Amino acid sequence: MAGATNTNTRRSCLPPKRSTSATGTLMLALLLGACRQSAPEPVTLSYFRLGWSQPDELPTAEPLSQRFTRETGIRLKNLPVPENTLDQLDLSRRLLEGDGSGPDVVNVDMIWSGVLEKDLVDLKPYSSAEIASIAPSLVSSYRVDQKLVAIPYQVQVGTLEYRADLLREYGYTHPPATWDELEQMAERIQRGERAKGNKDFWGYVWQGADAEALTCNALEWQASEGGGRIIEDDRTISVNNPAAIRSWQRARRWIGRISPPSVVAFRELDSINAFDSGKAAFNRVWGGTTITRGGQHRQFHGRPSPFETKNAYAVMPGGAAGSAGTLGGSGLAVSQYSAHVPEAIRFVQFLIRAQIESNLAEDRAFVDTPQVQVDSRSSGSGKSAQNASGVVNRPSSVVGNKYEDISRAYISAVHSVLTGDKAAPEAAADLEKELVRMTGFRTGPPKATD
Repeated sequence: MAGATNTNTRRSCLPPKRSTSATGTLMLALLLGACRQSAPEPVTLSYFRLGWSQPDELPTAEPLSQRFTRETGIRLKNLPVPENTLDQLDLSRRLLEGDGSGPDVVNVDMIWSGVLEKDLVDLKPYSSAEIASIAPSLVSSYRVDQKLVAIPYQVQVGTLEYRADLLREYGYTHPPATWDELEQMAERIQRGERAKGNKDFWGYVWQGADAEALTCNALEWQASEGGGRIIEDDRTISVNNPAAIRSWQRARRWIGRISPPSVVAFRELDSINAFDSGKAAFNRVWGGTTITRGGQHRQFHGRPSPFETKNAYAVMPGGAAGSAGTLGGSGLAVSQYSAHVPEAIRFVQFLIRAQIESNLAEDRAFVDTPQVQVDSRSSGSGKSAQNASGVVNRPSSVVGNKYEDISRAYISAVHSVLTGDKAAPEAAADLEKELVRMTGFRTGPPKATD
């Protein structure tokens, strides 16, 4: 009896040894059908990848994706992204708040942590090992009320790009350390290049359009003069102060003098195109740094340029309070509406670990390799190390889901000064009132930046 019981309960995909009846044929068909249906469909994760939207980053990203699929069997589907950061936010919000068919993993710009927090999984319980290797100042940008909505993945810092060959030609041995020096160098080089027939040459190009890039530029101007961060960490609104006002007035004087009148409509690609076409001596761009603790003292840049044998990179010029480069970048997050949360978390862990390993290798190479000073004597592509600048954070972690409105108000105020629609003191006073109304925070003096 025991043998009969085992024979009847044993699962097998083999056909019975003898069966000539119709019933046996039917049983065989059912068994074979069950065998064919036993293999589950592989999981496919959709990934909204802000950080990999640039073409020069794809060669690095694709092998990682293929490796993850090979190691786990989990497939990946990438979703296209728009260029503008505010458009990226709008699309992220619509996809996450949709019918559940949105992305499983999202690259979140660090300034949108508070805006998207309610739609994202708390990654803190799953990422202690990864967090231990990441610079704490970066992790804090993705914390909202103790919830870790994303893990830092890519880091950017505002950087000055310049024509090293032109600085040498006009007798300069180093890039500008201050805004005063930038103005003097830009004027002299611009005058000389125009005298040689390059009538459309300008000293300095940057991003002055009414977009998030203007927040980054203007924050660097005012922070370097001691004008604070718009809203400080203690929730005081500090933007209406003499240092910030002076920095806006200085930028206004650049327009038509060392910067083209059209700079008030420039986005990143516009300033890059002007620089790459040989029409500018200086350009404000994004430089990179690593997420690891040991790599925060250095920056690098590898943007392809027609002048890569002539250009170089430096920290942003400074004012009374030193140099300040706005911190940017993105982190990896998981949608709480994902049907595959464990797999999505696994993918995030995989990417972060790969990034940490790569960064640690770069850190070791940086320490072990003699460094080239990035100044006017430096030829090459500018990928070598440079002295690190101070870093200034936008107040996104302080104001949470109100950051979008606050940034738009700040952009509008600064842009009105650049276009001459408002005087800087009036614009700062009006902005202060609007920010008090939006947040309910008190006003106070600016604090020193890092």
